[in-house]
Amino acid sequence: MRHQKSKVTLDRKKGPRVAMLRNLAMSVILYEKVKTTQAKAKAVVPLVEKMITLGKRNDLHANRQLRSFFPIENPVKKIVEDLKVRYATRPGGFTRTTKIGPRVGDSANMVLIELV
Repeated sequence: MRHQKSKVTLDRKKGPRVAMLRNLAMSVILYEKVKTTQAKAKAVVPLVEKMITLGKRNDLHANRQLRSFFPIENPVKKIVEDLKVRYATRPGGFTRTTKIGPRVGDSANMVLIELV
């Protein structure tokens, strides 16, 4: 039974799920607008918010945490150089999700995740 279980599994084992969420978070940060399913969006938005908040902290430990989360350097560079300045005075809520209707193939609820 799944009583009191809060983790969203997205019908995947741990390794593929973590890799998918990291790649989706990286896409949201690099492209600033990504179309995905509602379930994946609900799972990735907290990760994106946390990474931007880490980038705003601007210390060595936060920078190393960002580098260990992302597999490549580009999103870390964008967070530290661009997004840190853009969201300097904003306390949170860096993303917006907008429902765009069902997907044609399987009627999955689709949303647009974008940086505010």
